[in-house]
Amino acid sequence: MPCCDPDALGGLPNVLYSAGITAQLALSSHLLDVGFPDDWCARHVGYQVGRSLAYANATGFGYGCAETARLAQVLSPYWKWNKRSLFDNPCPDDGGFTAREIEVILLNLMEHVYHVTGHAPSAA
Repeated sequence: MPCCDPDALGGLPNVLYSAGITAQLALSSHLLDVGFPDDWCARHVGYQVGRSLAYANATGFGYGCAETARLAQVLSPYWKWNKRSLFDNPCPDDGGFTAREIEVILLNLMEHVYHVTGHAPSAA
């Protein structure tokens, strides 16, 4: 789960990079549960959080939050928010999200993952 302090090391791009990883792991837990093999996910979903959300919803995940879908598109592919990627490239469009909005969206997504899969978020 990303730090919701945009002034923390790395700023909002670091929050978005961490958010992409968090969202992808949460959605992958559903995809793996319904039978998508990990290697298939790596080849066909990759770093595309929006694609992961679409596959999850197509397989019974049932999460129709418009802000989550919008964030998933901003995050995709989430590697673009990695500071190494930003070194030589202009910062991508952050969709106007604040760190706090991202935190709330992710907490709601992880709560839904828990209700659908039974996989409780870790306390880490």
